[in-house]
Amino acid sequence: MKRILLVCLSCVLVFAGCKSMKSRLPNVSGKAGEVLVVIERADWDSDLGVAIREALESDTPYLAQREPLFALSNVPPGSFNSMFKVHRNLLMVTINPKSLSFGVVYRNDVWAKPQAVVEINASSTEEALTLFKEAAPKVAEFYEQSERDRIIANAKLYEETRLREPVAKVTGGILHFPSGYVCKKCTDDFAWIADEKQKINQTVLVYKYPATDAAFTPEAIIAERNAVMQANVPGHFEGSYMTTSLAQEPVSRSLRYHGRAFMETRGFWEVHGDFMGGPFVSHSFYSPDGKDIIVLEAFVYAPLFDKRQYLRQVEALLYSFEWEKEDEK
Repeated sequence: MKRILLVCLSCVLVFAGCKSMKSRLPNVSGKAGEVLVVIERADWDSDLGVAIREALESDTPYLAQREPLFALSNVPPGSFNSMFKVHRNLLMVTINPKSLSFGVVYRNDVWAKPQAVVEINASSTEEALTLFKEAAPKVAEFYEQSERDRIIANAKLYEETRLREPVAKVTGGILHFPSGYVCKKCTDDFAWIADEKQKINQTVLVYKYPATDAAFTPEAIIAERNAVMQANVPGHFEGSYMTTSLAQEPVSRSLRYHGRAFMETRGFWEVHGDFMGGPFVSHSFYSPDGKDIIVLEAFVYAPLFDKRQYLRQVEALLYSFEWEKEDEK
C-alpha cells in the first residue's frame, strides 16, 4: 500500500512539475505567420528545401494579390541557439541514419509558449523529402491553427464581452471579439460586427436562414449569402449593396473543428454599384434543432495593404465560436 501511495505521489509531483515548467516558459518571438526552418544548408538547397518552400510559401488562396501562406527563414542546426528556440513556429529537420525513430512529430510549447513545433526525423534527405510531401497539408494546417489559437487567446484576454449578446441573439452561441470591434447592426437573424479603422475594415457577419435539403451546396450557400447581403449590407451609394463577385468562383469544403462540423466557403465580395471588394470566408452549419443554417462570415477591406494577416485575424474569430452554456444564460 505504501509503495502504491509513493508511486501515485511521484506521478502527481511529476505532473505538477511539468505544469510548473510550462508556466515558466517565455513568450514566443517572431512575427505572425513566420516559420523558422531548422535544416542543414545543403538540405535547404536540395529538393527537400524546394518542397518545403513550395508548400509553405505557396500563394494564399482567394486573395487579390499574391501573398505567401507563411514567411520562411532558415537556420542550420549548429546555429540553433536560445535566441531561435523561442520562435513561434519551428520546422525542425533532423537527418540521422542512427536515429531510433523516424517520422513526423507535432509538438506544442517546447521552448516557449504558445509555440508550434514540427519535427521531421529521417535517415536520409530522400526519406525526409517523402515524409514532408506526405505531411505537407497537415503541417501547413498545424501552423495555421496555431496562429488562429494565438489570435483567439488574445481576443479572450481583451474581450469586448458586450458583443456576446448580439451573436447569441442570432445563433444561441457566442464569439469572442477583442476590443476595437463594435456592433453596427443586430436583428433576430442578422448581426454586423466590425473593427473599422481609417483604411482597414475587418468585419464579421452572423446570420441564419431556414434549412433546406440542398442547404450545403455551394450554389445554395452563395444564393442565400447574396440575398442576405443585399438586404442588410448597403454600399455608400443609393441602390448599392454587397454581393458575391463572379470574377472567381467561390469554393467550399467540409471541415470539423472541436466537434462542430461546418462548410467553409471562400470567395470574393464586391459592392454592386461601387468599386469595392475583397476576400471573404464563411462557416455554415446547422442550428442545434436542425431547423436553421447558421453562417459566420469574415471579410476584409484593405485596398492599400496586403490582406493575408488581416484576413487571418478576423477568420480566427470564427473559430472562437462556442454554444452558449447554461450558466452563461
